[in-house]
Amino acid sequence: MSWIKTLPVLLWLAALILVGWVLGQLPLAAIAQSISTLSTLQWLAWIGLNLGIILLATQRWRVLSDMLKLPVKFGELLMIRQAGQAVSFITPGPQFGGEPLQIFWLWKRSQLPIHSALLALGLDRFYELWINFGMLSLGVLLLLASPASDVADWQEILLILALILLMLSVLGWLMMKQPEQVFGRFKRVIDRWRHHPRLQHIEVHRQGLGSDVKYVMKEQKPALLRAFILSLCGWVGLIAELWLLLSVFDLALDFSAFLVILVSMRLAFLLPLPGGVGSLEAVLFWAFQYLSLSAEAAIGLIALMRLRDVLVLMAGLWCLRVLHSSE
Repeated sequence: MSWIKTLPVLLWLAALILVGWVLGQLPLAAIAQSISTLSTLQWLAWIGLNLGIILLATQRWRVLSDMLKLPVKFGELLMIRQAGQAVSFITPGPQFGGEPLQIFWLWKRSQLPIHSALLALGLDRFYELWINFGMLSLGVLLLLASPASDVADWQEILLILALILLMLSVLGWLMMKQPEQVFGRFKRVIDRWRHHPRLQHIEVHRQGLGSDVKYVMKEQKPALLRAFILSLCGWVGLIAELWLLLSVFDLALDFSAFLVILVSMRLAFLLPLPGGVGSLEAVLFWAFQYLSLSAEAAIGLIALMRLRDVLVLMAGLWCLRVLHSSE
């Protein structure tokens, strides 16, 4: 069990190294100049939008937790979510990696049934993935019908996104409609290890997970709809934040140009780089160059977005510290 004691130390070390690296990559002069262009009203709107996006995501998780009758408070979910997001930021991949620790914290702090906590978090991540790929597919589809259709190979990108969306939809349908078939395959995989002392209770959790899925599909469809609406509202917040930041630099963009920037940014986060560091900067410079926009505006936009990321990351690391010290 010594690895459990060293894990927080390794996480903190990796997080601090990454924070230092991110800070080293930031154009500090551009950040100072960009901050000076923000009015008080714009500052309040920007802070409010980001807080709203975070609170909407936490509320979606709470709706799914309440649906399964998990006795966990909104504040606890908020802290666990932000700590997990900090871990995900330092994990190579599209904003995932902190989920095992989130399950551990839920179990450690509230003694929740692991299968119920796993289902609530799994549904939360499923909504996030499905809505992200769905909105990206819609954005690319709109670009294909716009004057910016020659910007990139949008047909190939749309095909890839549609295939991922189809696979997610099929997986979600199988999990919700035919859980016995999915869990049956899972059972055959783990049967060879079922006598292992650490896996003695896995069959109990598997059965509990199946029961939870049946209960959700039979009695909790309104809660699933509320979670879906909250996911859409989160995307509205992301679009509003980008529009606000672009307006700071007085950029007169039509709908097609705005879509090019939005879709390119969201695609950049799908690359296996921590927090999209590097990929986001590259696509923004490319998009601004294609649209014949000011390179200084691109640097300012990048600076503001990375400033936001650092602030959110620092808040997540503080939550991580609080959760660790309370164990």
